[in-house]
Formats: sequence, structure tokens, C-alpha cells
Amino acid sequence: MSRIQKAFQGMNQKAFVPYIMAGDGGLETLKDKLLFLQENGVDAVEIGVPFSDPVADGPTIQQAGIRALSAGVSLTQVLEEVQSFKEEITIPLILMTYTNPVIAFGVERFAEKCAFAGIDGCIIPDLPIEEEDLFAPSLEKAGIELIRLVTVTSPEERIEKIASKGNAYVYAVTVAGITGARSGFHSELGSFLAKVKKASKLPVLAGFGISTPEHVREMNQHCDGVIVGSKIVELFHENNLEEIKQLIAAAK
Repeated sequence: MSRIQKAFQGMNQKAFVPYIMAGDGGLETLKDKLLFLQENGVDAVEIGVPFSDPVADGPTIQQAGIRALSAGVSLTQVLEEVQSFKEEITIPLILMTYTNPVIAFGVERFAEKCAFAGIDGCIIPDLPIEEEDLFAPSLEKAGIELIRLVTVTSPEERIEKIASKGNAYVYAVTVAGITGARSGFHSELGSFLAKVKKASKLPVLAGFGISTPEHVREMNQHCDGVIVGSKIVELFHENNLEEIKQLIAAAK
């Protein structure tokens, strides 16, 4: 059983999974951010790898990626940095990247390096399910969970196909668009999340656009937990740790 499965198995409360951009503010800050999140009770962390063409990312995460790229941060450096302090991390770590960097790195080598660094899962948002056989066997061999996304525009049969795979959690994208804080959500979001939960044997976590404690509580009425990205990135950039604590507390 993977560390992700153990973390989510039998939970009696809603999950909170933040996203952070590796290298934003300096790669040397990554350890402190992860330890802060771990100490404040998050259930896992998604670590973004800076990339020059991030098709799923909104302005906040794009700017964080640009700051990291400007500092010369690479996929190799991120994995080496995480590996250097992996013994201090007890929560699951999920690496979020894109297909091109993984192909350039080498898929099998990528999977092996992730496992050596203490990475538990991987999200590749521009990898369609039809093409995942290019990646999935190597990740599975290395013990890395591939986490799949479903969206509000996915047909029901596609939701069922995607949600039937994997052993970690299903990432339910709550908006038809890129990441970023929003004032509210579509009125039919609850029915979409209900469809995903019905189709999946795994926990269903909602992400994209969740930026306030109220959003966290609203989403948790319909799913097993939330993923908060842009707001966490913004608050870390502002060194506003108190508001991060408030977001985490809203899920508990």
C-alpha cells in the first residue's frame, strides 16, 4: 500500500492538499514550506515543477513558475532538493509537471528519480488517458501513483473510465479553464462531483479556483477534500502564513 493510500484510507475528516511551486522564492525555501504544511496538518502536498508552457496554470502559478525559472530551477534540481530532506517528510508528496519535461528527462529515468527522491505520486495535466501508457508502466514499476484529472466538461462515460483507474485519488477540476482564485462556482458543480464520487472507488478531491475558507467548506459538502493551489502560492509569496493556517483549518 502506497503512502498516499495510507494517508487517505479510513479518514474521518476532509482532506486538504495544498499545491506549491518548487523554486518560487528560492529552491532552498522548499523544505521549510513543506515542513510548515506538514506541521499544520495537511494530508499531502502537490509540488509544481516550473515549466515554460504550463497549459493548466493561471496567472498566479504562471508568475511563480517564471520566478523559479528565472532562478534557474530545473526538474533535476527539484528532485535532488526533495531527496536531500526526504527523511523529514512523513506526508505524501505528489509532483505536478507536464509531458514534455518528462519525455525530455526520460520517462523511466524520471520514475526512478522520483522514487529515489521520496515522491509518492505524479500529476501530468496535459496527459490524456489515451496516451498514458507512455508513462503509466514506468511510474507503476517505480511505485509512483499516477493521479488522473476529470473536468466539468468530461462526458459521463469518460468520467467513469478515468475514475475507475489508479489507487490514490481522483482530481476533480471544478472549473472549465485554468487555475486561479474565483469568487464562486457553477450551480451544477455539486451534481458533477456526485457523478465522480459515484464512478470512483477512490477519494475525490476538488481543485481549481478554491481560495477561501468558505470555498473549502462549500466544496467539502460534495467531495472528500480539496486541493488549493493559486491561493497557497500567493500567500507563501506574501509570507502570509496565518491565512494558510486558516485555509487548512477550514477542512478539519
